Amino acid sequence: MRVTLPDGTPLELEEGASGADAAAAIGAGLARAALAVKVDGEVRDLSAPLPDGAALEIVTERSPEALELIRHDAAHVLATAVMELYPGVRISIGPPIADGFYYDFEFPDGVALSEADLPAIEERMRKHVKADEPFRREDVTVGEALERFARENQPYKVELIEDLIRDQGIDTVSLYSNDGFTDLCRGPHAPSTKRIKAFRLQSLAGAYWRGDANRPQLTRVYGTAFLNQQDLEEHLERLEQARARDHRRVGPQLGLFTFSDVSPGAAFWLPNGTRVYNQLVALSREMGELRGYTEVNTPQIYDSTLWETSGHWGKYREHMFITEAEDRPMAVKPMNCPGHAHLFGLQQWSYRDLPVRYSEPGQLHRNELSGALHGLMRVRRFSQDDAHVFCTEDQIQDEVAACLDFAFATYRIFGLEPHLELSTRPENRLGDDALWDHAEDALAKALETQGLKYTVNEGDGAFYGPKIDLHVTDSLGRAWQLGTVQLDYSMPQRFGLTYTGADNAEHTPVMIHRALMGSYERFIGILLEHYAGELPVWLTPVQALVLPIADRHNDVAVRVRDELRAAGVRADVDERTESVGRKIREAELRKIPYMLVVGDREAEAGTVAVREHRQGDTGSVPVAEFAERVRRETQERLS
Repeated sequence: MRVTLPDGTPLELEEGASGADAAAAIGAGLARAALAVKVDGEVRDLSAPLPDGAALEIVTERSPEALELIRHDAAHVLATAVMELYPGVRISIGPPIADGFYYDFEFPDGVALSEADLPAIEERMRKHVKADEPFRREDVTVGEALERFARENQPYKVELIEDLIRDQGIDTVSLYSNDGFTDLCRGPHAPSTKRIKAFRLQSLAGAYWRGDANRPQLTRVYGTAFLNQQDLEEHLERLEQARARDHRRVGPQLGLFTFSDVSPGAAFWLPNGTRVYNQLVALSREMGELRGYTEVNTPQIYDSTLWETSGHWGKYREHMFITEAEDRPMAVKPMNCPGHAHLFGLQQWSYRDLPVRYSEPGQLHRNELSGALHGLMRVRRFSQDDAHVFCTEDQIQDEVAACLDFAFATYRIFGLEPHLELSTRPENRLGDDALWDHAEDALAKALETQGLKYTVNEGDGAFYGPKIDLHVTDSLGRAWQLGTVQLDYSMPQRFGLTYTGADNAEHTPVMIHRALMGSYERFIGILLEHYAGELPVWLTPVQALVLPIADRHNDVAVRVRDELRAAGVRADVDERTESVGRKIREAELRKIPYMLVVGDREAEAGTVAVREHRQGDTGSVPVAEFAERVRRETQERLS
């Protein structure tokens, strides 16, 4: 038999040869380094027989697939260790994920796993890694697999197999074993446990089986694995930095927001946090007004007929808060688009009026599962820098380009560089394939006409149309999806929207959904972590704190604060009877950009001694000069 290597070289092998045989035929060093094999682009076990004529690539530690492979291995070793340490435990699933792996367990009654138990599990895992246990694959009939896992009292595995039979009509499944542990698994795996070079168990969480709050809650054990100890240590250091920057910790420390069980998933914005929030809304309004957006204000609750028209009642209802009034089913809006479409339809339009650009930073509510809530990043109540453009077919390219330019200008203010992703039709969608072909082609053309680089994310579009998603990378190298520009032919048709064209006939407009910061809540959370709480001067809630040296300087300090406020500077005064050194230390912890010390000399000269956060003393200046400096930084929105 013959296979072809990545450089086009043919390789002759014995009939039935495996990936391991191919690696050995190429060289002894490659055979030792091999983790798996790619056959026609699909990663398989090294032990799997190769088909004649396949395109072959040996997967080693240098391959992009290596990390996912050994993390999958580590998940199996985790389950092996847990089953040994906790007899009677029931296992469910354990996949590799972006930064590591996890496995979900149902522990016997009376066993409550805590993070204090993780080191013992890690130690047992190390024994299995050191033992160099081979991962062995066995293909068995579904009947054999069902009988085995039923006998072992593993109902979650039984349910998974039954679902495979029902949904895919399969008659065989694959099992992987290492030591005494056997799991239902598609694979692939590395040759043995010893290929897991560096790993760490990290945390625990609750996770409902199948993500269903009505099913049992399992214990999820998270871990991570790397190809060497140095990579693991660097990853753990990044995580430590991320924990120190966690907006759920930094925000309350800075007095920006808090949460309460009386309204789960909804932030209570404190005065300082509200200042930050309002600055971002003001930025959106200012930049939008320059670009021809007009702000509207639409209702919070709509009759179910509106949601039926938009398609949300059928496609999105489980995420909506449902209520009723006078026996009429109603829902709190989870997004602005149906209301904006309805508003457009309440008026008469000519082609000369288009494009119409509506914006609205209105309150939205989505019924997220409690287990999915995460600080400001995943909430139930939020606002978006939301806008919708109604335009003609001929205006699509210019409007999409303008939306992207708006996004780029917004992100530059924060020093964020976006990369673009075209998300295409999902399985659960409105409209026929011809409509989706047309919409996806229109967005791709808009990107290509502008010479913009992008990647394609298959199947991740909104249910009503494809979209361009904008991702940014923060100061810790983490990627965040922020903005989105979505093209929608479906909703204007469903709402019967029209405008009068130049031919005096009625035409259906195209609808562009556009959000750039996303939700203000999530954007603030990202900024707090990106800046480690040290927000730019223009955005920070308190730009300057006046510090009187002694009580006799309080009156002068108050006058300085009032002068600064009159000049537009967000200033406070610390009148407490504390040493100025302690006031400075506490202001540093509050991450206030400027501390203005006022004593006898400053009171006499009409100046303030300026101290910058993290920089120290920078000299004395007149109050008016300092106010002008902050005014300029605020106006220019310097980061």
